[in-house]
Amino acid sequence: MYRLFFKRFLDFILSLLVIIVLSPVYLIVAILVRLKLGSPVIFTQERPGKNEKIFKMYKFRTMTNETDEKGNLLSDEIRLTKFGKLLRSTSLDELPELFNILKGDMSIVGPRPLLVSYLPFYTKEEKVRHEVRPGLTGLAQVNGRNFIDWDNRLKKDIEYVENMSFVLDIKVIVTTILLVSKKSDVATDTRSVEPNFAEERKAKLGIR
Repeated sequence: MYRLFFKRFLDFILSLLVIIVLSPVYLIVAILVRLKLGSPVIFTQERPGKNEKIFKMYKFRTMTNETDEKGNLLSDEIRLTKFGKLLRSTSLDELPELFNILKGDMSIVGPRPLLVSYLPFYTKEEKVRHEVRPGLTGLAQVNGRNFIDWDNRLKKDIEYVENMSFVLDIKVIVTTILLVSKKSDVATDTRSVEPNFAEERKAKLGIR
């Protein structure tokens, strides 16, 4: 019952309430992003959702649009400003994902939506992660976030799908709030601690 109906009901109600309560925060962050980083204020990227259906995930942008003399974007390290790092360390950049939850693209708790390019490289067991809506936070995120290797992170995703319950979701939400308040296990530059999953799997399979 929880998986089929109640979870989605809670996602809708809670995301709507949080959006309303935090509307001043959305406005302030949006203005600061526009002034400090430019436009568009919202960064969108395609991600696979439930049953691998592709959707556009929303985030506040954290990088500038600086380019070199040839018009190519500079590296992420250069374009990620102190303000952008602050947004990431406080998870404020992820607030727009609540609109994804409201729409039904995502859930409050679930496996994090990863890149579309990763889809061909999951094992049969790992594909289970796409049987549920991806989450704003998840079991892997409260057990190391970006600092655990891919194999263990995906094992946590499978564990969540197999044991999904109201009690587990509450535990993940409470733990997430505690970690965010302490700024624990947060990597502002994820590339420095998180290798590209597709490239890692290609290397294991000997694919060039």
